[in-house]
Amino acid sequence: MRFSPAGDPGTPDTRSATRYLVWLAGRHPLLFGGAIALGVTWMLAQALMPAAVGRAIDAGLTHRDPDALLRWGLVLLGLGVVQATTGILRHRCAAHNWLGAAYRTVQVTVDATNRLGAALPRRVAAGEVVSIGTADIEHVGSAIDITARGTGAVVAIATVSAILLTASVPLGLVVVLGVPLLMALVALLIRPLHRQQAAYRESTGELTARAGDIVSGLRVLRGVGGEPVLGARYREQSQALRADGLRVARVESLIQAAQILLPGVFVVLVTWLGARFALRGEISAGQLVSFYGYTAFLVSPLRNLTEAADKLTRGHVAARRVVRLLRLAPEFTDPARPVPVPEGPGELVDVRSGLVLRPGRLTALAATAPEDAAEIADRLGRYVDGDVTLHGVPLRDVALATVRERILVADNDAQLFSGALRTELDPRDRGDRDAVEAALVAASATDIVEALPGGLDSPVAERGREFSGGQRQRLRLARALVADPETLVLVEPTSAVDAHTEARIADRLADARRGRTTLVCTTSPLVLGRAEHVVFVEDGKVVAEGRHDELLAAEPRYRAAVSREEDR
Repeated sequence: MRFSPAGDPGTPDTRSATRYLVWLAGRHPLLFGGAIALGVTWMLAQALMPAAVGRAIDAGLTHRDPDALLRWGLVLLGLGVVQATTGILRHRCAAHNWLGAAYRTVQVTVDATNRLGAALPRRVAAGEVVSIGTADIEHVGSAIDITARGTGAVVAIATVSAILLTASVPLGLVVVLGVPLLMALVALLIRPLHRQQAAYRESTGELTARAGDIVSGLRVLRGVGGEPVLGARYREQSQALRADGLRVARVESLIQAAQILLPGVFVVLVTWLGARFALRGEISAGQLVSFYGYTAFLVSPLRNLTEAADKLTRGHVAARRVVRLLRLAPEFTDPARPVPVPEGPGELVDVRSGLVLRPGRLTALAATAPEDAAEIADRLGRYVDGDVTLHGVPLRDVALATVRERILVADNDAQLFSGALRTELDPRDRGDRDAVEAALVAASATDIVEALPGGLDSPVAERGREFSGGQRQRLRLARALVADPETLVLVEPTSAVDAHTEARIADRLADARRGRTTLVCTTSPLVLGRAEHVVFVEDGKVVAEGRHDELLAAEPRYRAAVSREEDR
């Protein structure tokens, strides 16, 4: 049996955490049902062994019957073979179910994050997603895995209770009443564990998110002297998390102790009662041996039951977090009846600001407030809602896949991913080396590749941390140029590079995007001076348009905004 991740995870049931776990179990009904059947058979084989030993003693040794002794010895051997075989197969099925549940959870959560897209950071903390992909999938998989042993334990205990009631009603009643009592005692510990685990899980996600924020903004924090303050807050939150962890560990240690102590006390009680009945002649010697074997055997199913309660509790907590993520709806969905957009370049209009992007033109947008430019860019790419039209068709009436295919918004929040640099720059893997090299030239990034030992085949670390801020910005620009969308919106693409590099990029960008619609949101005079058309925005509205030199001469507010850029 080999595990292979599912191609299509299916549509998860997100009505509740319990329904989600049931849905996971139902994705592989044969393996899940097989694991339960094998678990029951495995436990039953063990449960019948003490009975076979008792019959061998009574029929073979007490009555000195060699044939009976051989017969019951063979029965015991057969039970051992069944136990070993079913135990191996049960474990293989359970492991497959564990992997299937864990990786299917990964698939549906990745699908959910992709569906949320740019809205993900605003809706879910990064630490929350990391915790789901690390700790929660393990607990979800374990909850599916433990069902086989848990079901087998229940059937085994019921079988042993029936055998004991048949042989001795008092002993049978001790087992029948004692097992629910033990489970009730464990349940008293499970409930606070559930609460403590939920609180610990919340604190872990928050601390992970805070750590990510501190690391990503470390340079800025050092520059403004805020590192000690945030460091102290992180230490304080870390200590609070440690306290939560100790509370969880305290309850877990009680459960672990209960898994050993309570069944042990139960075994002693049943053995003591059985010995008294044997001395009074109420049961035979073989039955006494059987009763001792049953009590010793019952330790295993009882521990499996307490383990099942623990893992199902953990799995339910984890599934609840997964379901909460899966329930998040994207900010934008496809319209019920998407409207087709005519092929070829067309006017892209932002009604709210009055911006009109004419096809095949390099347009620059200068705003007195950078956030106004970023908001316009988000509306043009339909990352926020707005009255935007392409070819006169409202973008809200167009399928999102069409919008993403025809309009690309590249800002400085975009990340570099780990992998080969060639794949990073050409994520569609079109294999057009000339296009990649031309984009690197236009982005003035050839020196970055030349400095790498493997060139384009060099590996890129997570988030491109081996590159400086300016190098990452140029590589992101090259990636956007390789994509070659019909409309490209660049937000401050040269804010982290020096003036000489910025001048080279400004000179080459027009040639790289010739015949394609391009909008550059910037207040850099070097870029503005090379744009075919400049739009000046104030308070979110277009207040002036023209060439850069014309606006400098005629518009004082534009001149002031550009001058601030020159003074930096």
